[in-house]
Amino acid sequence: MTQAECNPAARTIASTQSEMTEIILPNDTNTLGNLLGGRLMHFIDLTGAMAAYRHSRTNVVTAAMDHIDFIRPVQLGDLVTLRSSVNRAFSTSMEVGVKVWAEHTRTGEVVHVASAYLVFVAIDNLGHRARVPEAIPSTPDELRRFEGALRRREHREAEAVRRRQAKLASVAQEES
Repeated sequence: MTQAECNPAARTIASTQSEMTEIILPNDTNTLGNLLGGRLMHFIDLTGAMAAYRHSRTNVVTAAMDHIDFIRPVQLGDLVTLRSSVNRAFSTSMEVGVKVWAEHTRTGEVVHVASAYLVFVAIDNLGHRARVPEAIPSTPDELRRFEGALRRREHREAEAVRRRQAKLASVAQEES
């Protein structure tokens, strides 16, 4: 396979989709028998990374877990299914959306329990940022998520500027 075949200029969003299912065991839960939030975040990070790997075909690192909604608790014994896909690719980064469902194993009831947005950065074998292919939306839902990813990126960048300014103001105040 040639380099161009491994790293095309563009990939469809559908080609990045990943899915993972886990059973929730006692070691995954708190004293109430609910899935630990940090454990769910770990599952989200893994599933998000799978989509980012599929898109970039290189090493990726988590740059941000931009937003996470814990909608309802997940119980001991539930099956948790996580689905992810790249929402949009930028030059070296990708926003990935992850949705999480829990299935009660006795009743078969499936409920949406969490959603998250993550940002992954592609890294080459020397540890430098690597360019990623363009992400091509094909469905109305993919297009909605694609457009939303740009708005979220603009918000992340504005928030980073605000935090830098606040830090500089704090340092200046300490020095005076």
